[in-house]
Amino acid sequence: MPLTPLDIHNKEFTKGFRGYDEDEVNEFLDQVIKDYEIVIRQKKELEREVNQLNERLGHFTNIEATLNKSILVAQETAEEVKTNAAKESKLIVQEAEKNADRIINESLEKSRRIALEVEELKKNAKLFKSRLRMLVETQYEMLESEDWDDLFATDLSGEYEEETDSVEEPELTSQSS
Repeated sequence: MPLTPLDIHNKEFTKGFRGYDEDEVNEFLDQVIKDYEIVIRQKKELEREVNQLNERLGHFTNIEATLNKSILVAQETAEEVKTNAAKESKLIVQEAEKNADRIINESLEKSRRIALEVEELKKNAKLFKSRLRMLVETQYEMLESEDWDDLFATDLSGEYEEETDSVEEPELTSQSS
């Protein structure tokens, strides 16, 4: 157990023959007591400061631990967001590629159908042209046939002339669109 200032103050020495000067010893002991009291007060003050600093250190250690956890959570969240964004962008690209393929396939199919329709229309147009030509040629041949000449040459007792005089020829006019 350490000495207290009171222990030092109450300490009595045995007196011997030719011992120390009692006043000098007492004066020295008084000085030691004062210095010892100062040291004890300083020690208590320093212990109090150490306790306060330890409390603050504990507080800051808790804050540091919380910040470290927060940083880890933020990093994990950032990685998760990055991973999810990469997955989502990959899905978007795949969906866009699917849509592009579908649109291209639909366009190709439509162009094939149109090409077939164009070919069918060309074929029909050639057929129509051929039939029209045949019709016109047949009609022309009929006009050029001798039957018409014979028809105009025969006189049907004057009736034909009268009928042709009363029938006016229609006017051919072209209408513009």
